[in-house]
Amino acid sequence: MRAVIRPQRHAQFAYRQLSIPPSLDDPALRSRYRPFLLPNNITKHDWISRLELATVTEMAYNDLKLTGERIKVLVLYGSLRSRNGKLTLLRSYSRLLAFEISLILWRLGCDVRIYDPKDLPMKDDEQHSHPKVQELRELSRWSDGHFWVSPEQHGNMTAVFKNQIDWIPLSTGSVRPTQGRTLGLAMVSGGSQSFNTVNNLRVLGRWMRMFTIPNQSSVPKAYSLFTDQDADEDSSRLMPGGNWDRLVDCAEEFVKYTMIMRPHFAFFNDRFSEREALPKV
Repeated sequence: MRAVIRPQRHAQFAYRQLSIPPSLDDPALRSRYRPFLLPNNITKHDWISRLELATVTEMAYNDLKLTGERIKVLVLYGSLRSRNGKLTLLRSYSRLLAFEISLILWRLGCDVRIYDPKDLPMKDDEQHSHPKVQELRELSRWSDGHFWVSPEQHGNMTAVFKNQIDWIPLSTGSVRPTQGRTLGLAMVSGGSQSFNTVNNLRVLGRWMRMFTIPNQSSVPKAYSLFTDQDADEDSSRLMPGGNWDRLVDCAEEFVKYTMIMRPHFAFFNDRFSEREALPKV
């Protein structure tokens, strides 16, 4: 039996932040695609800042130093509920969970962009030039990996979420917007623990030719697990508990897999059925 060897951890990376500083971030991108960001006085002391992430942080630091490129992550969620709803019934819990995931990825140095599904038309064969469709496709082409977060409705992902994936083609000419990319999964539900949606998202990821990480997160009774909108942290945050651990496991694993696989995207896109045979020599 092969022994499990724990990687050596270095204290200088345990609580280090690798996030993009405001001075180096594009203000327009920050305003449009990073609604999860909170004031520094909060993020310096919130639960994510207290996570000991020495191993993955050192990996991310070395990868950034070697390549000069941050991991590019597109985060999708599956609800159109109010962005500023103060009432529990109006809040989008998949969006809130997407924010928590994004904050973890952001701390680990990822370039995180969240797509807002509002105004995206229902999938048809006529509106390919719609601005929201073009925006979604461009974000997928830009990304190194996706993180999908959907509510569970009637035992499955919501139509809002599925509609986003339906608008992303498997290929556009020689460009494949999802093939070879890594994929992380999470879900929220109003009832007891369920894994229907994340399991179905996993199948969907396979059809989109993506590499889905082994771990996944399911948050049950989500309406009871987030703080009030007007809490001290200026946002609704996931309450302490086992869901924190699982969420961090997923984000950490996603970053590790993406760093390992990103240099080899060209090989993953090289398919026997699509290339011309070399002449015999």
